[in-house]
Amino acid sequence: MRTRIKICGITRPEDGLAAVNAGADAIGLVFYPPSPRAVTIAQAQAIVKQLPPFVTMVALFVNETRGRIEQILQQVSVDLLQFHGDESPEMCEGHGRPWIKAVRMKEGIDLTATATAYAASRGLLLDAYEAGRPGGTGNVFDWQRIPTELAGRIILAGGLHPDNIEAAVQAVRPWAVDVSGGVEATKGIKEAQKIAAFIRGVKRGDES
Repeated sequence: MRTRIKICGITRPEDGLAAVNAGADAIGLVFYPPSPRAVTIAQAQAIVKQLPPFVTMVALFVNETRGRIEQILQQVSVDLLQFHGDESPEMCEGHGRPWIKAVRMKEGIDLTATATAYAASRGLLLDAYEAGRPGGTGNVFDWQRIPTELAGRIILAGGLHPDNIEAAVQAVRPWAVDVSGGVEATKGIKEAQKIAAFIRGVKRGDES
């Protein structure tokens, strides 16, 4: 099985193209204003316009209102929603798009119970936990905490970069992986060489 790859936090059309040309399956657009990787509607439209077919566009929200989500979806063509806050299953549903739920790997969390609660999602994105931060910590959590029977529903995130992604794929065998800061030159600005190196690492992990 080939591990799918999402490059998140894209803020420029050229970075989106670099990700796709290197082999990314999905592009993440952050609609969370406090994030250094947040995009405006105009920025998002410019990114989407440049991308070829068969690339999944993902819109990331953190505890956003239904009205604001609807406003964005009316103006930006996205395929999948990512909820990265404290949203209940009910808040994730009813937007007319499939969705995934981010789970911060706080000590004591029961992933099996969480997967059951969010059974309507397309998958769970697992990120490192840091108090007061919804994501983008750059930290790695203990991959052994992931039940093997859930691997097929998991998008692995949290501190991934070109130097550890091969080991991550080997250890978890997730359905997909997600990276943002690990392939950046500066916050919000991707580096094409790092993206290419990351994707090569995913492929090595798949082959081993």
